[in-house]
Amino acid sequence: MKESMLQQLTTDITDWSEYSWEEQVRKPGLWPDVDDLCKLMGLLRRIFFAGFFAPADLSEEASLAQVRQNILQAEAILREQICRGLICGAEGEADSPEVEAEQKTAAFFRQLPAIRRLLLTDVEAIAMRDPAVSSYGEIILAYPSIRAMLHHRVAHALVGLSVPLIPRIIAEYAHSMTGIDIHPAATIGTHFSIDHGTGVVIGATARIGNHVMLYQGVTLGARNFKLSADGRPQDFPRHPILEDRITVYSNASILGRVTIGHDTVIGGNVWVTSDVPPYSRILQTKPIMQQGFSDGAGI
Repeated sequence: MKESMLQQLTTDITDWSEYSWEEQVRKPGLWPDVDDLCKLMGLLRRIFFAGFFAPADLSEEASLAQVRQNILQAEAILREQICRGLICGAEGEADSPEVEAEQKTAAFFRQLPAIRRLLLTDVEAIAMRDPAVSSYGEIILAYPSIRAMLHHRVAHALVGLSVPLIPRIIAEYAHSMTGIDIHPAATIGTHFSIDHGTGVVIGATARIGNHVMLYQGVTLGARNFKLSADGRPQDFPRHPILEDRITVYSNASILGRVTIGHDTVIGGNVWVTSDVPPYSRILQTKPIMQQGFSDGAGI
């Protein structure tokens, strides 16, 4: 490539002047590092499920030392990334981002045992509901639902600490790996499981109780958005509430701020936009067989 072309290309490709959000590029190098956050999640996975990742010949003492080292590495990464998020986040600059990042990081790591307990209930839920499971190790190492919930449990804890940017990056990393899209603000109870998982969408204001199971393609979404005076969508409760012990089968869509009562089954491919009482069974009408379709008459 000629030098003149390289110089022009470099100038053009780094020009943000025609975009209204040009000021967000004002601090290059201070935005959260996606690669470091991916490394963080790998470390947390090894911390939460330590016994499944330690070398076979490692002594108990050495295994504990490895967990301790992983915690220290994860803490350093998270502290730095939270600091970057506070500097560049949508809420504006913090007065003392380093101090605030230290406080939020410490608060997060105090929650680690509770997050782990939640994750283990998710593992147990899959073991109890999927006849194809051969071992707990298979669930932890291979199941996309557990990978998605690992990311969600971590991201949701960070949302609770008002950490900007980082939770969404962590959630979308899981989305890209598993095809399961869970907004980090969504509230999910214990013993949660997703079978297969591809195409599941759970919106930001969704609230899910305990012992809930979703199948692939389920959407817990919004029906519409309220707009502000300047035309921007407003954040308000707009996603479903699922109470305890609910099963939602594949490709069902539950939309709007509706409540699905406990001990209910929602059948596949059903479209729900109103409240459902407890102990319900919501199913499709059986297909009707007709004879003699011709020239596209069955469409």
